[in-house]
Amino acid sequence: MKKLLNSLKKVLSPLKNIFLLVTIIFIVWMLFFDANSWLIHKELNNEIDALNTKKEFYESEIKSDEKEIKILQTPDGIEKYAREKYNMKKENEDIYIIETDSLKTKK
Repeated sequence: MKKLLNSLKKVLSPLKNIFLLVTIIFIVWMLFFDANSWLIHKELNNEIDALNTKKEFYESEIKSDEKEIKILQTPDGIEKYAREKYNMKKENEDIYIIETDSLKTKK
């Protein structure tokens, strides 16, 4: 029993120093409980990373849309788009749409 008490005193003896105790309390407070704590910064950094990935995605979409707009500004581009997307045709022209069913095709 005395050995246990002596070892406990050795472990707790640094905590008698008020500066060390205040420093430990300050560090714990700043890491977990403060409004600018490490946990909140970690969440905010994760949110920033997610927003940056969204930003990159939208920037790439803007570039591809700008390319399509350039193509659609020409008469040939408008005609091609109308034929492909809306199945439009010129007068006296027949269009055949061939759809394949990939599930029923033989391998």
